[in-house]
Amino acid sequence: MPKLKLLSKGKVRDIYALPDEKDADKLLFVATDRMSAFDVIMNNGIPQKGATLTELSLFWFHKLRNVIPNHVLTPSLEGASPAALNGATAWEEFPRSLDEYRDQLEGRSMIVKKCEVVKIEAIVRGYITGSAWSEYKKSQTVHGIPMPAGLVESQKLPKAIFTPSTKADLGDHDENIHPDKVKDICGPELAAEIERVALALYNEAAAYALERGLILADTKFEFGLLDTPNGKQLILIDEALTPDSSRYWAAADYEAGKPQPSFDKQYLRDWLIKENLKGKEDVTLPEDVVAETKSKYEEARDRVMGRGKFAAKK
Repeated sequence: MPKLKLLSKGKVRDIYALPDEKDADKLLFVATDRMSAFDVIMNNGIPQKGATLTELSLFWFHKLRNVIPNHVLTPSLEGASPAALNGATAWEEFPRSLDEYRDQLEGRSMIVKKCEVVKIEAIVRGYITGSAWSEYKKSQTVHGIPMPAGLVESQKLPKAIFTPSTKADLGDHDENIHPDKVKDICGPELAAEIERVALALYNEAAAYALERGLILADTKFEFGLLDTPNGKQLILIDEALTPDSSRYWAAADYEAGKPQPSFDKQYLRDWLIKENLKGKEDVTLPEDVVAETKSKYEEARDRVMGRGKFAAKK
């Protein structure tokens, strides 16, 4: 898209400046089909992944806007029904200066407020799994937080816990940290607000997901600080509760004491580990792994949004 200025290229999302000068306080977020695991981008992507992530993020931004404001400007979330939050119906809201790139942008992009990014990955865990389980087995802690004795893999925690990590630049690795260290990064008041909001977002989302037959085991939120006449306002940014940033399990199949099949990139991570490719560069995913990953992402979206065979029965 040569007429658009690329500002940042992440593992999955590309961020552009909008072509009109009047939009200098806005950004164009584009979710690509790139696939990353263990902080490495695969050679090939997952078809339509960017559209799936965008649609699910917009659904959650809309649903959780009562908890905290978010960065989405276009498509408008005000008064929108979740079903209307897709690229095909929303494209008319985008500036006409983007029309020549419609085939690349439609369904996988949003226009957002420009803000200062808080350098924290706000991870919330309701179940003990993944890196948290690995740490617990060694030290009976999670992110340095002492945990009850006798927990088993995938067990539901007595209550959801805030387990942040640093937000690394591209090419670096995020580092799990104790919640107290967030105070050193962004000050005690903001740290407390981030923890409060992250837990509130998780608890509301987890309760809704469970109604849809999904367990939200853990998730990651990102926040920004927006300049307002009344000072800086904390807002939810980036993505929300997608299979890229969250661990979803089927409630009907849940059984504590072992790993759970999940609707996220854990399937891909497991394949990489099995093939001794964890953290390796120059990995091309075989067609069957691409197809299975795509299927898992789309099923998570359809379950959450009540689509297709997961539509609510009347």
